[in-house]
Amino acid sequence: MRKGFASDNNAGIHPAILKSIGDVNTGHEKGYGDDPYTAEAVDLFRKEFGSDTEVFFVFNGTGANVLGLSSLTRSYHSVICAGTAHIHTDECGAPEKFTGCKLLAVETPDGKITPESVRPHLHGFDFEHHAQPRIISISQVTEMGTVYRPEEIRALADLAHHHNMYLHMDGARISNAAAALGISFREFTRDCGVDVLSFGGTKNGMMSGEAVLFFNPGLCRETKYLRKQSMQLFSKMRFISAQFLAYFRDDLWKNNASHANQMAKILEAEIRRIPQVRITQKVEANGVFAIVPREIIRPLQEEYFFYVWDELTSEVRWMTSFDTTEEEIRDFTRLIKKLVS
Repeated sequence: MRKGFASDNNAGIHPAILKSIGDVNTGHEKGYGDDPYTAEAVDLFRKEFGSDTEVFFVFNGTGANVLGLSSLTRSYHSVICAGTAHIHTDECGAPEKFTGCKLLAVETPDGKITPESVRPHLHGFDFEHHAQPRIISISQVTEMGTVYRPEEIRALADLAHHHNMYLHMDGARISNAAAALGISFREFTRDCGVDVLSFGGTKNGMMSGEAVLFFNPGLCRETKYLRKQSMQLFSKMRFISAQFLAYFRDDLWKNNASHANQMAKILEAEIRRIPQVRITQKVEANGVFAIVPREIIRPLQEEYFFYVWDELTSEVRWMTSFDTTEEEIRDFTRLIKKLVS
Protein backbone atom coordinates (compact mmCIF):
# COMPACT_ATOMS: atom_id res chain seq x y z
CA MET A 1 0.00 0.00 0.00
CA ARG A 2 1.21 3.47 -0.84
CA LYS A 3 1.49 6.43 1.52
CA GLY A 4 -2.19 7.32 1.37
CA PHE A 5 -4.28 10.31 2.39
CA ALA A 6 -5.87 9.08 5.61
CA SER A 7 -4.40 11.49 8.14
CA ASP A 8 -1.55 13.89 8.71
CA ASN A 9 -1.04 11.83 11.87
CA ASN A 10 0.27 9.06 9.65
CA ALA A 11 3.17 11.12 8.35
CA GLY A 12 6.63 10.65 9.80
CA ILE A 13 8.68 13.03 11.88
CA HIS A 14 10.36 15.97 10.22
CA PRO A 15 14.17 15.48 10.18
CA ALA A 16 14.72 18.80 11.99
CA ILE A 17 12.49 17.58 14.83
CA LEU A 18 14.38 14.30 15.09
CA LYS A 19 17.69 16.15 15.09
CA SER A 20 16.52 18.42 17.89
CA ILE A 21 15.55 15.42 20.00
CA GLY A 22 19.01 13.96 19.43
CA ASP A 23 20.68 17.27 20.26
CA VAL A 24 19.25 17.26 23.80
CA ASN A 25 19.95 13.58 24.35
CA THR A 26 23.22 14.21 26.14
CA GLY A 27 24.00 13.84 29.81
CA HIS A 28 21.47 14.27 32.59
CA GLU A 29 18.89 17.01 33.06
CA LYS A 30 16.32 17.63 35.75
CA GLY A 31 13.00 15.95 35.02
CA TYR A 32 9.39 17.12 34.86
CA GLY A 33 10.20 20.38 33.07
CA ASP A 34 12.93 21.80 35.30
CA ASP A 35 15.42 21.74 32.43
CA PRO A 36 16.80 24.59 30.29
CA TYR A 37 15.21 23.31 27.08
CA THR A 38 11.72 23.45 28.56
CA ALA A 39 12.39 26.95 29.86
CA GLU A 40 13.47 27.98 26.37
CA ALA A 41 10.38 26.43 24.79
CA VAL A 42 8.11 28.21 27.24
CA ASP A 43 9.84 31.48 26.37
CA LEU A 44 9.15 30.85 22.68
CA PHE A 45 5.45 30.40 23.39
CA ARG A 46 5.42 33.56 25.48
CA LYS A 47 7.10 35.41 22.64
CA GLU A 48 4.30 34.27 20.32
CA PHE A 49 1.35 34.73 22.66
CA GLY A 50 2.32 37.17 25.42
CA SER A 51 4.69 37.25 28.38
CA ASP A 52 2.06 36.17 30.91
CA THR A 53 1.01 33.05 28.96
CA GLU A 54 1.07 29.91 31.09
CA VAL A 55 2.32 26.80 29.26
CA PHE A 56 1.78 23.15 30.15
CA PHE A 57 3.30 20.45 27.94
CA VAL A 58 1.43 17.16 27.61
CA PHE A 59 1.73 13.93 25.62
CA ASN A 60 -1.09 14.22 23.09
CA GLY A 61 -4.08 16.13 21.79
CA THR A 62 -6.72 14.36 23.84
CA GLY A 63 -4.64 15.01 26.96
CA ALA A 64 -4.35 18.68 26.01
CA ASN A 65 -8.09 19.07 25.51
CA VAL A 66 -8.96 17.25 28.71
CA LEU A 67 -6.45 19.24 30.75
CA GLY A 68 -7.65 22.56 29.36
CA LEU A 69 -11.31 21.75 29.93
CA SER A 70 -10.70 20.23 33.38
CA SER A 71 -8.93 23.37 34.54
CA LEU A 72 -12.01 25.50 33.89
CA THR A 73 -14.87 23.24 34.90
CA ARG A 74 -16.58 21.33 37.66
CA SER A 75 -18.68 18.23 37.08
CA TYR A 76 -21.96 20.16 37.04
CA HIS A 77 -20.84 22.27 34.06
CA SER A 78 -21.48 21.75 30.35
CA VAL A 79 -19.28 22.28 27.29
CA ILE A 80 -20.83 23.41 24.00
CA CYS A 81 -19.11 22.17 20.83
CA ALA A 82 -19.76 21.18 17.23
CA GLY A 83 -21.26 17.76 16.65
CA THR A 84 -18.15 16.90 14.64
CA ALA A 85 -15.73 18.16 17.31
CA HIS A 86 -12.88 15.82 18.23
CA ILE A 87 -13.80 16.07 21.92
CA HIS A 88 -17.26 14.82 21.02
CA THR A 89 -16.62 12.11 18.43
CA ASP A 90 -13.04 10.87 18.66
CA GLU A 91 -11.83 10.94 22.25
CA CYS A 92 -13.72 7.89 23.54
CA GLY A 93 -15.59 9.96 26.12
CA ALA A 94 -12.38 11.15 27.78
CA PRO A 95 -13.62 14.74 28.28
CA GLU A 96 -16.78 13.48 29.98
CA LYS A 97 -14.89 10.92 32.05
CA PHE A 98 -12.24 13.25 33.38
CA THR A 99 -14.28 16.45 33.70
CA GLY A 100 -17.64 14.92 34.55
CA CYS A 101 -19.17 17.58 32.32
CA LYS A 102 -21.99 17.23 29.85
CA LEU A 103 -21.06 17.88 26.20
CA LEU A 104 -23.75 19.74 24.25
CA ALA A 105 -23.31 19.15 20.52
CA VAL A 106 -24.30 21.75 17.93
CA GLU A 107 -25.02 20.32 14.50
CA THR A 108 -23.31 22.25 11.73
CA PRO A 109 -22.80 21.54 8.02
CA ASP A 110 -19.20 22.79 7.89
CA GLY A 111 -17.79 22.10 11.34
CA LYS A 112 -18.08 25.74 12.45
CA ILE A 113 -20.42 26.83 15.20
CA THR A 114 -21.87 30.33 15.40
CA PRO A 115 -23.36 32.48 18.17
CA GLU A 116 -26.80 31.75 16.71
CA SER A 117 -26.29 28.00 16.93
CA VAL A 118 -24.92 28.24 20.48
CA ARG A 119 -27.66 30.43 21.97
CA PRO A 120 -30.27 27.64 22.31
CA HIS A 121 -27.95 26.01 24.85
CA LEU A 122 -27.50 29.18 26.90
CA HIS A 123 -30.26 28.71 29.41
CA GLY A 124 -30.73 27.33 32.89
CA PHE A 125 -28.11 29.58 34.46
CA ASP A 126 -28.26 29.39 38.28
CA PHE A 127 -30.96 26.71 38.00
CA GLU A 128 -29.81 23.76 40.07
CA HIS A 129 -31.59 21.17 37.92
CA HIS A 130 -29.68 22.17 34.79
CA ALA A 131 -26.05 21.57 33.83
CA GLN A 132 -24.41 24.98 33.90
CA PRO A 133 -22.97 26.17 30.57
CA ARG A 134 -19.30 26.90 31.17
CA ILE A 135 -17.25 26.57 27.96
CA ILE A 136 -17.69 27.02 24.24
CA SER A 137 -15.14 24.80 22.51
CA ILE A 138 -14.12 25.21 18.86
CA SER A 139 -11.64 23.41 16.63
CA GLN A 140 -9.17 25.33 14.48
CA VAL A 141 -8.89 23.86 11.80
CA THR A 142 -12.34 22.24 12.15
CA GLU A 143 -12.83 18.53 11.63
CA MET A 144 -14.41 19.41 8.28
CA GLY A 145 -11.27 21.17 7.07
CA THR A 146 -12.71 24.67 7.40
CA VAL A 147 -11.05 27.61 9.12
CA TYR A 148 -12.57 30.13 11.53
CA ARG A 149 -11.91 33.78 10.66
CA PRO A 150 -10.81 36.09 13.50
CA GLU A 151 -14.15 37.90 13.54
CA GLU A 152 -15.99 34.59 13.92
CA ILE A 153 -13.82 33.63 16.89
CA ARG A 154 -14.26 37.06 18.47
CA ALA A 155 -18.05 36.79 18.20
CA LEU A 156 -18.02 33.45 20.02
CA ALA A 157 -15.64 34.77 22.67
CA ASP A 158 -17.82 37.82 23.26
CA LEU A 159 -20.87 35.59 23.64
CA ALA A 160 -19.08 33.29 26.07
CA HIS A 161 -17.69 36.13 28.18
CA HIS A 162 -21.09 37.89 28.26
CA HIS A 163 -22.41 34.80 30.05
CA ASN A 164 -19.34 34.44 32.31
CA MET A 165 -18.19 31.48 30.24
CA TYR A 166 -14.88 30.65 28.55
CA LEU A 167 -13.76 29.95 24.99
CA HIS A 168 -11.55 26.91 24.42
CA MET A 169 -9.80 26.20 21.13
CA ASP A 170 -8.70 22.74 20.06
CA GLY A 171 -5.72 23.69 17.91
CA ALA A 172 -4.63 20.27 16.71
CA ARG A 173 -4.10 21.82 13.27
CA ILE A 174 -3.56 25.39 14.42
CA SER A 175 -0.47 25.78 12.22
CA ASN A 176 -2.48 24.93 9.12
CA ALA A 177 -5.00 27.58 10.17
CA ALA A 178 -2.29 30.21 10.72
CA ALA A 179 -0.76 29.44 7.34
CA ALA A 180 -4.16 29.62 5.65
CA LEU A 181 -5.10 32.91 7.33
CA GLY A 182 -1.66 34.46 6.82
CA ILE A 183 -1.60 35.95 10.33
CA SER A 184 0.14 35.19 13.62
CA PHE A 185 -1.13 32.63 16.09
CA ARG A 186 -1.93 35.34 18.60
CA GLU A 187 -4.11 37.32 16.20
CA PHE A 188 -6.79 34.63 16.01
CA THR A 189 -6.45 33.21 19.53
CA ARG A 190 -5.60 35.45 22.44
CA ASP A 191 -6.38 38.70 20.62
CA CYS A 192 -9.81 37.31 19.71
CA GLY A 193 -10.68 36.34 23.26
CA VAL A 194 -9.66 32.67 23.42
CA ASP A 195 -9.08 31.73 27.07
CA VAL A 196 -7.37 28.36 26.76
CA LEU A 197 -5.71 26.81 23.71
CA SER A 198 -4.65 23.26 22.94
CA PHE A 199 -1.64 23.86 20.68
CA GLY A 200 -0.86 20.87 18.50
CA GLY A 201 2.20 19.96 16.47
CA THR A 202 1.96 16.19 16.02
CA LYS A 203 -0.09 16.51 12.82
CA ASN A 204 2.49 18.91 11.36
CA GLY A 205 5.79 17.08 11.65
CA MET A 206 6.35 16.58 15.37
CA MET A 207 6.73 13.17 16.99
CA SER A 208 4.59 13.73 20.07
CA GLY A 209 3.73 16.35 22.59
CA GLU A 210 1.26 19.22 22.66
CA ALA A 211 0.97 22.38 24.75
CA VAL A 212 -1.93 23.78 26.76
CA LEU A 213 -1.82 27.57 26.89
CA PHE A 214 -3.72 29.78 29.32
CA PHE A 215 -3.93 33.50 28.58
CA ASN A 216 -5.11 34.37 32.08
CA PRO A 217 -2.79 32.97 34.77
CA GLY A 218 -5.64 32.98 37.24
CA LEU A 219 -7.37 30.22 35.33
CA CYS A 220 -4.69 27.59 35.83
CA ARG A 221 -3.78 27.68 39.52
CA GLU A 222 -4.58 23.97 39.86
CA THR A 223 -3.60 22.81 36.37
CA LYS A 224 -0.25 21.35 37.41
CA TYR A 225 -2.03 19.00 39.80
CA LEU A 226 -4.59 18.03 37.18
CA ARG A 227 -1.81 17.35 34.67
CA LYS A 228 -0.12 14.94 37.05
CA GLN A 229 -3.40 13.30 38.06
CA SER A 230 -4.40 12.79 34.44
CA MET A 231 -1.06 11.10 33.66
CA GLN A 232 0.06 13.87 31.28
CA LEU A 233 3.21 14.98 33.12
CA PHE A 234 6.21 13.73 31.14
CA SER A 235 9.24 13.02 33.30
CA LYS A 236 11.78 13.51 30.48
CA MET A 237 10.15 16.76 29.43
CA ARG A 238 13.16 17.97 27.46
CA PHE A 239 12.29 15.59 24.64
CA ILE A 240 8.93 17.29 24.14
CA SER A 241 10.37 20.76 24.60
CA ALA A 242 13.17 20.10 22.10
CA GLN A 243 10.58 19.42 19.42
CA PHE A 244 9.00 22.82 19.92
CA LEU A 245 12.44 24.46 19.75
CA ALA A 246 12.86 23.05 16.25
CA TYR A 247 9.21 23.66 15.39
CA PHE A 248 9.52 27.42 15.89
CA ARG A 249 13.08 27.69 14.54
CA ASP A 250 13.22 29.18 11.04
CA ASP A 251 9.40 28.95 10.84
CA LEU A 252 9.44 25.19 10.38
CA TRP A 253 5.80 25.08 11.50
CA LYS A 254 4.81 27.52 8.75
CA ASN A 255 6.80 25.77 6.02
CA ASN A 256 5.29 22.39 6.92
CA ALA A 257 1.73 23.68 7.20
CA SER A 258 1.92 25.82 4.08
CA HIS A 259 3.15 22.86 2.07
CA ALA A 260 0.37 20.60 3.35
CA ASN A 261 -2.22 23.28 2.56
CA GLN A 262 -0.79 23.78 -0.92
CA MET A 263 -0.93 20.04 -1.60
CA ALA A 264 -4.62 20.02 -0.61
CA LYS A 265 -5.27 22.82 -3.10
CA ILE A 266 -3.56 20.82 -5.84
CA LEU A 267 -5.59 17.77 -4.89
CA GLU A 268 -8.76 19.86 -4.99
CA ALA A 269 -7.93 21.18 -8.45
CA GLU A 270 -7.30 17.67 -9.77
CA ILE A 271 -10.47 16.26 -8.21
CA ARG A 272 -12.61 19.03 -9.68
CA ARG A 273 -11.61 17.74 -13.12
CA ILE A 274 -13.40 14.46 -12.36
CA PRO A 275 -17.16 15.00 -12.86
CA GLN A 276 -18.13 11.81 -11.01
CA VAL A 277 -16.60 13.17 -7.76
CA ARG A 278 -18.10 16.10 -5.85
CA ILE A 279 -16.17 18.12 -3.26
CA THR A 280 -18.42 18.87 -0.29
CA GLN A 281 -16.49 21.38 1.83
CA LYS A 282 -14.40 24.45 1.22
CA VAL A 283 -10.74 23.44 0.99
CA GLU A 284 -9.19 25.95 3.37
CA ALA A 285 -6.39 23.97 5.01
CA ASN A 286 -5.08 20.44 4.36
CA GLY A 287 -8.28 18.42 4.09
CA VAL A 288 -10.42 17.53 1.08
CA PHE A 289 -13.90 16.09 1.60
CA ALA A 290 -15.68 14.54 -1.36
CA ILE A 291 -18.52 12.25 -2.34
CA VAL A 292 -17.29 9.51 -4.65
CA PRO A 293 -19.01 6.61 -6.40
CA ARG A 294 -19.48 3.92 -3.77
CA GLU A 295 -18.09 1.17 -5.98
CA ILE A 296 -14.63 2.74 -6.28
CA ILE A 297 -13.99 3.15 -2.55
CA ARG A 298 -12.74 -0.37 -1.86
CA PRO A 299 -10.43 -0.70 -4.88
CA LEU A 300 -9.11 2.79 -4.21
CA GLN A 301 -8.42 1.91 -0.56
CA GLU A 302 -6.52 -1.18 -1.66
CA GLU A 303 -3.91 1.18 -3.10
CA TYR A 304 -4.24 4.26 -0.87
CA PHE A 305 -5.27 4.31 2.77
CA PHE A 306 -7.97 6.89 3.60
CA TYR A 307 -11.12 7.12 5.70
CA VAL A 308 -14.76 7.05 4.68
CA TRP A 309 -16.29 10.00 6.49
CA ASP A 310 -19.97 9.13 5.92
CA GLU A 311 -20.91 5.61 4.88
CA LEU A 312 -24.46 6.62 3.95
CA THR A 313 -23.43 9.26 1.41
CA SER A 314 -20.06 7.80 0.33
CA GLU A 315 -18.32 10.92 1.57
CA VAL A 316 -14.58 10.46 2.10
CA ARG A 317 -11.84 12.51 3.70
CA TRP A 318 -8.42 12.97 2.13
CA MET A 319 -5.69 14.64 4.19
CA THR A 320 -2.38 15.98 2.94
CA SER A 321 0.76 16.28 5.06
CA PHE A 322 4.06 18.13 5.24
CA ASP A 323 5.64 15.33 3.21
CA THR A 324 2.95 14.88 0.55
CA THR A 325 4.28 15.33 -2.99
CA GLU A 326 2.63 16.51 -6.19
CA GLU A 327 3.60 13.23 -7.83
CA GLU A 328 1.65 11.28 -5.20
CA ILE A 329 -1.40 13.44 -5.84
CA ARG A 330 -1.15 12.97 -9.62
CA ASP A 331 -0.85 9.18 -9.21
CA PHE A 332 -3.81 9.13 -6.81
CA THR A 333 -6.10 11.14 -9.06
CA ARG A 334 -5.05 9.15 -12.12
CA LEU A 335 -6.24 6.01 -10.34
CA ILE A 336 -9.57 7.66 -9.46
CA LYS A 337 -10.08 8.62 -13.11
CA LYS A 338 -9.32 5.06 -14.17
CA LEU A 339 -11.75 3.60 -11.65
CA VAL A 340 -14.65 5.88 -12.60
CA SER A 341 -14.13 5.54 -16.37
